[in-house]
Amino acid sequence: MKIFLYKWLPIVFGCHCRSDRSFYWKGKQFPICARCTGELIGIMFCPISMLVFSCSPIWCLFLMVPMILDGSIQLLTQYESSNIKRVITGILFGYGLIRFFFYTNVWAFQYGCRLAEQRIK
Repeated sequence: MKIFLYKWLPIVFGCHCRSDRSFYWKGKQFPICARCTGELIGIMFCPISMLVFSCSPIWCLFLMVPMILDGSIQLLTQYESSNIKRVITGILFGYGLIRFFFYTNVWAFQYGCRLAEQRIK
């Protein structure tokens, strides 16, 4: 399982796997960087939390903004984000992305059902 994760997680996330932007556990580098680790945590937390509380689609989009800003500012300036900021913004982004993905799938399903009802009439 470990070999599978170390091979496929960087591919799935499109991760650069830079050692200076990754977490370490017992001297071993995580298979993905801090930001991608945060996204993975947010993605895994989202389906569980959907049962407990709701969030509007607009809030889902707002949750994605901090990571986009952090990454863009870091790319375009001399600013260097910390791994803690990367993981926190990654969690927010992963959560918002999956939650918004669920919303869009529900909307598409409902729209398809309405189209089918119109064709039957």
